Amino acid sequence: MQTEPSGQHKVTPEHPWVSLETIQDVEAWMDLNNRELQELLDPKLGQYGSQGQGICFTLAHGGEIYLHTNSDGDVLLDVSSEAEWIAPVISATTQIAPPRGQIWILPQHVLLQLILGLNSLIASSCLVLKHEYRTRKS
Repeated sequence: MQTEPSGQHKVTPEHPWVSLETIQDVEAWMDLNNRELQELLDPKLGQYGSQGQGICFTLAHGGEIYLHTNSDGDVLLDVSSEAEWIAPVISATTQIAPPRGQIWILPQHVLLQLILGLNSLIASSCLVLKHEYRTRKS
């Protein structure tokens, strides 16, 4: 497991992004990643809490987006400062205005459209077991 300087724990190597062309492709990709995360979160290991597990997308033009779903079913996106350029794409694909900070809270029903909208801009992805969602100070 890699520990990044920011304290993030990336548990799988970054995988080059493979273009997802259809809703079925996205659903299959989400199911695969969910199953892999569940295997990594074996309750016997107990070293991680119940928050902060998800996916890290490294963007082709710079920056990262951490994606996590919470217990209410909302999608949390933590967009790094290097990836602020992606905000108009997120807004266009989800029809949701950008937040004041770097954390986006999106309803679950926009997740498929979000991933299809970001598809051509993602360079790689990896699973993350610990990510602290906090707002960036201006």
